Amino acid sequence: MVSLRERFLKVQQEIEKACKRSGRDLRELTLVAVSKSQPVEVLKEAVSLGIKVFGENRVQEAERKIELLGHNVEWHLIGHLQSNKARKAVRLFDAIHSVDSVKIAGVLERICFDENRQSLPVFVQVNLSGEKTKSGVSEKDLPILIDFLKSCARLQLIGFMTLPPFFDDVERVRPFFKKLRLIRDELLPNGYLSMGMSHDFSVAIEEGATHLRIGTAIFGERLF
Repeated sequence: MVSLRERFLKVQQEIEKACKRSGRDLRELTLVAVSKSQPVEVLKEAVSLGIKVFGENRVQEAERKIELLGHNVEWHLIGHLQSNKARKAVRLFDAIHSVDSVKIAGVLERICFDENRQSLPVFVQVNLSGEKTKSGVSEKDLPILIDFLKSCARLQLIGFMTLPPFFDDVERVRPFFKKLRLIRDELLPNGYLSMGMSHDFSVAIEEGATHLRIGTAIFGERLF
């Protein structure tokens, strides 16, 4: 059975190789270990290996983990956020990758004032594939959302996130990553790019990713 340490080392090696191929500086990248469904004991082991940022899909599941592990590590919300979970998200997370509408942005901004949170870093999730099963603002509506976020006092727009379709051939994913980079270059120069998961993160690095959301390649198959 492959250990967590062995999987993590393999991921690190693949990241380093992709950086060398593309002339990227390893220090430009943030590894967000997707810890959905993983128990606290596994996360503690991950911390001992040097993992410093965890990505959670669900606010409710993350709440107990954050309560037990605290903020010696960073917690990023990477899953879709519903308005009724926004207050807990503001209280719990260091960053949110999945802001996809003016509505949820407005709710988060108001709650930041209510909770006296001075700054909340957010990414805008962009749906580049047009898949109805995936969240994200359309490219057409993106400028409206960006303008709103730039007017916010407490929300800090730091980048863009996307979740492309799954293809066995990872080269078919490359155009989606490239498109997000071009959007970033036009609308938010120097902004971050949250893109790349377990099966395609090497391609994402080559296309400019700054935040890699890697779960299965580090933790193995999800427990539930």
